Formats: sequence, structure tokens, C-alpha cells
Amino acid sequence: MEAVLGHLRGAIERGDYAVGDKLPSEAELCRTLEVSRPVLREALRALQTMGLTVAKTGKGTFVIANTVEDPTFGDYAASDLLEVRRHVEIPVAGYAARRRTPENLDHLAHLLDRMERETDTTAWVAMDTLFHLAVAEAAQNPVFRRVIEEIRDALARQSAFLNELGGRREQSNREHRAIVEALIDGSAHDAVEAMSHHLDRVETTLTDIVRAPRTSTPLEGGPEA
Repeated sequence: MEAVLGHLRGAIERGDYAVGDKLPSEAELCRTLEVSRPVLREALRALQTMGLTVAKTGKGTFVIANTVEDPTFGDYAASDLLEVRRHVEIPVAGYAARRRTPENLDHLAHLLDRMERETDTTAWVAMDTLFHLAVAEAAQNPVFRRVIEEIRDALARQSAFLNELGGRREQSNREHRAIVEALIDGSAHDAVEAMSHHLDRVETTLTDIVRAPRTSTPLEGGPEA
């Protein structure tokens, strides 16, 4: 999928597919790129998330931009999502370290153990959002949980995007482990630091994806052929 996405993104950025152009049909792209339809559709969804294309029902996929600016996850732009997460989840981690109950810690530890064993990305992403909800619950303030609930779909979409294109799952598990250890220790300072580091890594990975160089190795049968 990464190869297909890189190929199509490179073709758009180079102008092989100009703004306003319709991409070839899924059947044609599958045939020329020699990939399955599920793989192609994942790549097409990633292009839409990056803001390069839009899918019009019954008409196809059209190019709407030739550079990646600010990916969108559900209803929210990545930059807006990260800004809010920094203002909410970092202090929440501190409150959680002070107020967490034994039940909160048991739930987080069990969830983290499952995440570290999980190999399926879709299942891991679902647990990733549950982890952040659980931290908010440990802060013992229902408003914090409601905020995380509001952005839950966007968090899941962002998590899937970063894991598919940035290979963040193992790194994220380690970051989550540091957060849980800080909560177990009851250290608000360490919890704040661990959550800050986690969000810093999310931002860095996202930036690396957005600023990725144009592909220089076209797939067989692409627009260059």
C-alpha cells in the first residue's frame, strides 16, 4: 500500500495528474499497478486524508491539490486535533496520576498488555482510542472524557494513518507504557512528561509523512509508462 500511495502521490505532485483531473478507474489502476483492490482503496483513502483527492460517488476520484498541507481526520484537521490534544491530554495525564484508582490502573494495565500482544492494526487502533479514554477516566472528571469521546473518531483515523504510513505501533506501545508507569507511581510530573513526549512523537511522524519526498521509483504501468 505504501508503494502504491507513494507512486500516486508522486504522480500528483509532479503534475502527471493535474488539479481537476480524474484518476483512472479502480479497475484500471489495479490492472496497471498490479495490486489488489483492497490495497488500492487503502492508498486512495490515504490520498483523500492528505487532502490531495476527493471521491465523488458515481463519478470517481479527482485531484484537488498537488501538495500536502494539513491532513484531515474525520471532521478535524490534523493541526487542530494536535493543538487540542496538547491542551487537554497533557494536563489530564497529570490529574490522572493524582486521582487514579486501583480499578483505573488495572484497566489501563490490562489494555496495554493486550495492545502489546496485538498484531492486527485495526484491533490495535480501536484499543489505542480506548487507552486515551481510560487515561481521561482516571482523571475523575467527566468533562475530560466527553472531550476525548468527541474526537474519538478522529483519533482512530489518525492512529490508523500513522500506523499504516509511519509504523508507529511499537513505538506508541512504549510511549503508552511510560504513561502507565507514571500513573502507577502517582507522579504527575512524569505523567505530564510522558504524555508530552507521546504527542511530540505523533507530531514528528505526521510531519515526516506530510513532508515525504516525491517518489523516484514509479511502479510498473504508471503514468510515466
